Amino acid sequence: MQRVVVEEPVREEFLSLLAERVRDVAVGDPRLPETRVAPLIDERSTDRVLAWVAAAVAAGARLVAGGVREGRSVAPTVLADVPDGADAWDEEIFGPVVCVRTVRDLEEAFAVVNASRYGLHASVYTASLATAFAAIERIEAGGVVVNEVPGFRADNMPYGGVKDSGTGREGPRFAIEELTVTRMAIIRP
Repeated sequence: MQRVVVEEPVREEFLSLLAERVRDVAVGDPRLPETRVAPLIDERSTDRVLAWVAAAVAAGARLVAGGVREGRSVAPTVLADVPDGADAWDEEIFGPVVCVRTVRDLEEAFAVVNASRYGLHASVYTASLATAFAAIERIEAGGVVVNEVPGFRADNMPYGGVKDSGTGREGPRFAIEELTVTRMAIIRP
């Protein structure tokens, strides 16, 4: 999860709880069971993520937590109010960074989410069934998950994105279809 859209009334409480939570995330050796954040694939990727964080802050984002190197890893990072045009908001960062944007209402939230050129999966946390169905109908993503993280999946579910988040779907059924050549035969008597 890279981008989080939060309604104004819960903004400060959400940011406070999120910052507290990410400070407790274990960073280190991926072979250790307690590790949740390990080094990125290479030094260049680590440098890129940290540069995107610094650029977002320079563009007006507020660093809420993290944003520093821990050994070869990037500390879990929370940015608030990342503006459009900042790579940390506009692109897929592929690092332990969460960008939080505040909106006035649900209509603005849908507009912010759909403005992205990406659309893999989205999550909506709500107690309202009407809001859940509105999100399912209006969010432009390969999947909308209500009250669970967007990475939730089961093998019998289709998984994949829209827009620049890919084409097609993953999962056993879709893999079989991808590897199968459908043929047609006609026999005339």
